[in-house]
Amino acid sequence: MGRITVFLQHKMNQPKRYLITSALPYANGPKHIGHLAGAYLPADVYVRYLRAQQRDVVYVCGSDEHGAAITIQAMKEKTTPKEIVDKYHALLQSNMQDLGISFDIYHRTSSPIHHETAQEFFTALNEKGDLELKETEQYYDEEAKTFLADRYIIGTCPVCSNTNAFGDQCEKCGTSLSPEQLINPRSTLSGNPPSKKTTTHWYLPLNKHEDFLRKWILEEHQSDWKANVLGQCKSWLDNGLQPRAVTRDLDWGVPVPVKDAIGKVLYVWFDAPIGYISATKQWAIDHQKDWRPYWEDKETKLVHFIGKDNIVFHCIIFPVMLQLHGNILPENVPSNEFMNLEGDKMSTSRGWSIEMDEYIQDFVKKENGGDMLVDALRYYLIAIAPETKDSEFTWKGFQDSVNSELVAIFGNFVNRTFVLMHKLCNGKVPPLHNNLLDEKDNALLRDMASAKANVEANLEGYKFRDALFEVIDLARKGNKYMQEKEPWIVAKNIGADGMPTPEAQQKIDNCLHLCLQLTANLAILINPFLPFSAKKMCHMMKVVDKMLDWENAGKANLLKVGYSLRAPELLFRKIEDAEVTAQIEKLKNKSKHIMDTTPTPSTDASTTASTIKETIQFDDFAKIDLKTGTIVSAEKVEKADKLLKLEVDLGFETRTIVSGIALHFEPAAIIGQKVVVVTNLAPRKMRGIESNGMILMAENPDGKLHFINGDALVANGASVS
Repeated sequence: MGRITVFLQHKMNQPKRYLITSALPYANGPKHIGHLAGAYLPADVYVRYLRAQQRDVVYVCGSDEHGAAITIQAMKEKTTPKEIVDKYHALLQSNMQDLGISFDIYHRTSSPIHHETAQEFFTALNEKGDLELKETEQYYDEEAKTFLADRYIIGTCPVCSNTNAFGDQCEKCGTSLSPEQLINPRSTLSGNPPSKKTTTHWYLPLNKHEDFLRKWILEEHQSDWKANVLGQCKSWLDNGLQPRAVTRDLDWGVPVPVKDAIGKVLYVWFDAPIGYISATKQWAIDHQKDWRPYWEDKETKLVHFIGKDNIVFHCIIFPVMLQLHGNILPENVPSNEFMNLEGDKMSTSRGWSIEMDEYIQDFVKKENGGDMLVDALRYYLIAIAPETKDSEFTWKGFQDSVNSELVAIFGNFVNRTFVLMHKLCNGKVPPLHNNLLDEKDNALLRDMASAKANVEANLEGYKFRDALFEVIDLARKGNKYMQEKEPWIVAKNIGADGMPTPEAQQKIDNCLHLCLQLTANLAILINPFLPFSAKKMCHMMKVVDKMLDWENAGKANLLKVGYSLRAPELLFRKIEDAEVTAQIEKLKNKSKHIMDTTPTPSTDASTTASTIKETIQFDDFAKIDLKTGTIVSAEKVEKADKLLKLEVDLGFETRTIVSGIALHFEPAAIIGQKVVVVTNLAPRKMRGIESNGMILMAENPDGKLHFINGDALVANGASVS
């Protein structure tokens, strides 16, 4: 009762309108089904439910078309950034449509209205003094005559000796880096060693807004946001926020709207979320609406659907921007964890993925009625959605889910109901004989009514797996009811005319009347999840889609007595063993081909490296001298966002070590921290400071660094082996 009571209270305080967003996908390549499960499918289910409720809702998304990732992909494909975004924007838009993602608008950040909106946003913050202007030294390519983003700098990784590590991360060993940590850095544009050159950029001083964020996130939303979202936000806040650059030196992006800011664009993390606003503006223009209430009226409920790698941007950075700009803040950010694949992390760059386009070509486009296989994928992805922890897609799991649940439970109930209705009731909705209703009949009527409230409560709480279970469970109860009633057995009670006796026919009528009303309810309840199946069910029942309005759920009089219905159509088909085997082989072959033909891992930002490095001999390992130490002082390195200067007590001496961990730790917070140090690395100068060692760190799936601790009881200088 508690869940339903909370839901009824929510209905009384219903927002005036809803604005729903899904994270803008990078238009630098195809996206896989893990992306679909994380940010797009849950949002689509929620939006379809809101529409069925007749609520004022707008669902916006679009391609993120700026940033270094786009220009790097253009270099890989030997073309221009414009051609890259045009190519992949069209692919992403088509894929989403084919898989039933029902955006009200799928926009793009290269559009003029977005450039104008992002520039206006920047100008408003800058003129109010909410941004800071800072001068820093950054790497510069003298031959190309351009400043280099971190991804335009490669060099030797100081951890694993990969000679093609990027300036922000080595994608062979997964270590987060800064360009200063690379050995023999070189520009990807010219191949030459870069120089240092002074440049000026604007920064958003996030550190000034920690109190606002703590109150808004950890107090106001402590009870309604997901634990994984709250935990990651708290971790960032506890480690201390730093000013973050909102501009960069690049020739692809939204130009900084300041005189003499030649060659500077808005940083992609700053301009991309503003894409939600510009998309809303374009939608409003297209539909003769006013966009402002959706971003300025506090009676609007704003909800961001994202993957966990986007939590910091949507829960910390973008809310600060919105607050400063006078916009509404998100009511919720129901982030999902990651979806793995066949025992490993999903990764386009390693070929270990199922691209949305692959699934569409292999299953949807190859056969008539491919829509049933769209819903099959939607069903499985929702059923295993990584709502609270990482989940795993397996082709065998997909097969079992479709065959044993969609086909054997949901599809089976609908098909049996229609077959028996045509066989035993002349293809028409039979009457209901109230005088013969028994407890089994009444129990089914109660189940229909309660299912609606249970599904609603779960959808309102962003528990899509539980909501889907309630729908399937209702179909399961329908199967049980029919099996107990056995109308095909009752029909054997034949009278002198060779037809079922009047009493037998009345029992058959009641059973099939209730099963048909249950079928209509199932169509309404399944519609947000499996829209193509719901539409096919409406066709079979000869009703218009208006019947799918949510207010009709729970009713037992949706189909009129005597109404002729169409012949049954299979809602789903089984997935065969041969299909599963073929897909697994395809996955393995694709991954092997990519790994065999790609000398260095690609720059897929969604991939966290987890591979094992190549085998070494014991003598190689024995050369590394690992010792325990304690950080006795820490300070930020001037004009270097990522570097901290550490003094580490090794027992026999105190070493100066420069470490690229400034974005993860406040200096004062790590004094006294026990660490493990590589002590026999050759000294290197970074920002004029000689670094004599390296601190060992580990990176969790959220991208946060953690110290590998020496035991607190072990003296400094102890060897680690």
